[in-house]
Amino acid sequence: MLKKSRILVSGACGSIGSAIVERLLGDGHTVCAFDQSEDGLFKLDQKFKSYYDGQLKLFIGNIRDEKRVSLAFEDIDIVFHCAALKHVYLSEYNPFEAMQTNIIGTNNIINCAIKANVDKVVFTSSDKAVNPSSTMGATKLLGERLITAANHYSGSHNTKFSSVRFGNVLNTNGSVLHIFRKQILENKPLTITSKDMSRFFITMSQAVDLCLEASKIMIGGEIFVSNMGSCNIMSIAKAISGDSKPTYNLIGLKSGEKEYEELVTDSEAIRTRVKDNLYVIIPDTLEIMPDSICDLYHKNYNKELSILQSSLRSDENMLSDHEVFNLLHSAELLG
Repeated sequence: MLKKSRILVSGACGSIGSAIVERLLGDGHTVCAFDQSEDGLFKLDQKFKSYYDGQLKLFIGNIRDEKRVSLAFEDIDIVFHCAALKHVYLSEYNPFEAMQTNIIGTNNIINCAIKANVDKVVFTSSDKAVNPSSTMGATKLLGERLITAANHYSGSHNTKFSSVRFGNVLNTNGSVLHIFRKQILENKPLTITSKDMSRFFITMSQAVDLCLEASKIMIGGEIFVSNMGSCNIMSIAKAISGDSKPTYNLIGLKSGEKEYEELVTDSEAIRTRVKDNLYVIIPDTLEIMPDSICDLYHKNYNKELSILQSSLRSDENMLSDHEVFNLLHSAELLG
């Protein structure tokens, strides 16, 4: 990443977007915060303007509006595309809206980045894009495909596109930790969809690290996945309540939910390279990429790197109750 770059973050007022904004400001970059929430941008300004005067630029806009996105992309070096509709059950009842934001909006980001000669675009995806059972997951899967394909048709432009794939980011807005804390404060039983439900979890700091690392080493077309732990939902309930036998009600799976998630499928595993603490999924369309990109793939992802041997499922190799408690405690998420 160039020193003192001009970087745009879409969805800048969301949990992940705002964390990326804060990290980039701290690193000395000029950050263009793009979001449709006027109130959210106002709060960002109030939080950071006294510390980073002149570095934070506020852009009210919706990624569905290609013309507005195009104006915001002038003189931008790097884009972190975090804007999305993320709640599974809301997207099930509003699939057209999910498509407009998560698919059409992402396509607008791609078109505008190419026109503006942006250097790099990093798209934030989800494990729900893997073998999706929900509308939200399907839109994220297509978002990943659009981002990878953008490297094919950028033509003479040098813009590169890659994705990062998260598990559940701990303590984001609307997360299970927020729900459980509220229920505990109100002396209500915890709501458990299924005692067999398991999820991959990543801390906010790790999520931001993944985005920044991807922007530094990306060639174009990769999907970057952090090596993260998984656990049973009951381990979270025990840790947050401080009770080995928490009081809870079983409410059943919501529309579109799965009992377990996957980070990498069997078909992706055979083209996934293990690099330090990262899994790098090589695109299956590499043969139609420009020669310059193919050469870099052969150089950077050579045979010396190990290959993932199987899919990654959240119901396998789960953290113990004790390990989950230590994870949440070390991230200061139990108070």
